Amino acid sequence: MNFFTMCMLAAGFGMAIGAFGTGIGQGMAVKSAVEGVSRNPGASGKILTTMMIGLAMIESLAIYVLVVCLIILFANPYKDVMIKALETVAK
Repeated sequence: MNFFTMCMLAAGFGMAIGAFGTGIGQGMAVKSAVEGVSRNPGASGKILTTMMIGLAMIESLAIYVLVVCLIILFANPYKDVMIKALETVAK
């Protein structure tokens, strides 16, 4: 396979796995917060505040995955090496 095709596949799979994991984590966090509020409505302020902080931490994982995927696609350190190798093979 072509080097650039492999980079596209790696970025796609990385983003899919990262989004899947953070989606599961956020769903479980919201589910637990809703259960906690339904059991103890008086503590809803603390529960919701803690949930929002947790969701922000979980969402930062998805942003890190996005940054790594963008690095793979656009700032790949091996891109120049592969372009020179492909030019050599093409001659």
